[in-house]
Amino acid sequence: MILGEYATAEAIESMRHRLGLDRSLWEQFIGFVHNFFTHGDTGVSIVFETSSRELIAERAPVTLLLIAMTCLFSIIVSLVLATLAATHKDGLLDHIIRILPAVTLGMPIFWVGLLLILVFSVRLRWFPVGGVGEGWLGILYSLALPAITVGLSQIPSLVRSLRAQMLEVLESDFVVTLKAAGIPGRVILVKHVLRNSALPALMLLGVNIAYLMGGTLVIEQVFGLKGIGSLLFSAISNRDFPVIQGIALYCAISVVIIGFVIEVASGYLDPRTKGEQ
Repeated sequence: MILGEYATAEAIESMRHRLGLDRSLWEQFIGFVHNFFTHGDTGVSIVFETSSRELIAERAPVTLLLIAMTCLFSIIVSLVLATLAATHKDGLLDHIIRILPAVTLGMPIFWVGLLLILVFSVRLRWFPVGGVGEGWLGILYSLALPAITVGLSQIPSLVRSLRAQMLEVLESDFVVTLKAAGIPGRVILVKHVLRNSALPALMLLGVNIAYLMGGTLVIEQVFGLKGIGSLLFSAISNRDFPVIQGIALYCAISVVIIGFVIEVASGYLDPRTKGEQ
């Protein structure tokens, strides 16, 4: 496939030797693992003829920034909506907040992205249709709509989890005691209720980040962003296996690192999770 239909036997044998296909399966695997742990590389790209590590490193900043902006947007919106819903339990505002975000759960993320492009980019012209701008402000501006698109798929579950925990904490004995002591409700809400309610939502966010990576890869195609997503789709369509393997491994490592960070953060929010007596 690499050499084309009319490749000679000598050229094919030379390519097999270059790719290491003339070695045993165990030798190929050991060489692959050794190369990855020593150089962080999964091989040379078949299409671009360069290191897969360099290709991924070139595209990673856009994807990582998009994920960070999505998390920030999801956390801020979820905190505001969950707080409003919990403080207006069973009221009209509570019912609206519980219903409206859930509507996006039944919508494919790429379809939501196309709708937002049609409304906010084509009709209102508030955001660019696609691509990445120049300079930090241009980059942040061009990634705002994709981040909102992916964030809309994360907000419903976060709001539901955070609201349920806040209601439980608001009805606990120590909150009643704080109210009886005359401490302002805003201080109780921010300093005590949110901190004691954030742990389950934080753990849920950590789980969702794994799915978030898959969502951003699709959205990059919709918005024409040159991130890891577009590189992955290109590698799949061209059967560029070293690049596909590299993206899969780096995404897996990222999920593990994020899980570790969430564990550390959960210990800070709730010291009981450290096993302390």
